[in-house]
Amino acid sequence: MGGSFNPAHPGHRHISLLALELLALDQVWWLISPHNPLKPETDMAAYAERVTGARRLARHPRIRVNEIEQRWGTRFTDETLRGLVRRHPRTHFVWIMGADNLDQIPRWRHWSRIFATVPIAVFDRPTYSLQALAGKAAQRYRRARIAPRSASVLSRMAPPAWVFLSVAHDPESASARRRMRRSAQNGKKARRRAP
Repeated sequence: MGGSFNPAHPGHRHISLLALELLALDQVWWLISPHNPLKPETDMAAYAERVTGARRLARHPRIRVNEIEQRWGTRFTDETLRGLVRRHPRTHFVWIMGADNLDQIPRWRHWSRIFATVPIAVFDRPTYSLQALAGKAAQRYRRARIAPRSASVLSRMAPPAWVFLSVAHDPESASARRRMRRSAQNGKKARRRAP
């Protein structure tokens, strides 16, 4: 599961625990991106701060916070996934993402290579899911979509293969946490300027 983790929040952990169970995975790796090419750097916390926050939150023996992209110098998901498959040929990887990313994945570099490299598990995100399921990626790979009842064998399937999973949601989101952090910072600044 890749992302900026800006910041890591309980929703990341919630989805990871569901993925371990529903997809019958041995581990979930959080791949902390040094910089997401589709997000502005201005609102991005320092990389070390994001990694530390992710480690503090993960607190599970089967969730590993991983700095592969930083070590390898990869910037794009397709590069990272191809590197993982090449270096670990006997490991069955699954790319985990939310419906918001399924909707925007056609904007990612070489996005069709991602579908061709590993199976994909897409988790429902309210307000994004309907648009994502009607979007370009879901339509292009509609024949590769499997039923949720088969999710536990997804990791053993040859790509392209993907599943859409509707699950109970954790209301936390990174954008909501960033808004709260900015609001608190603005409040502190206003108090300092007050007479």
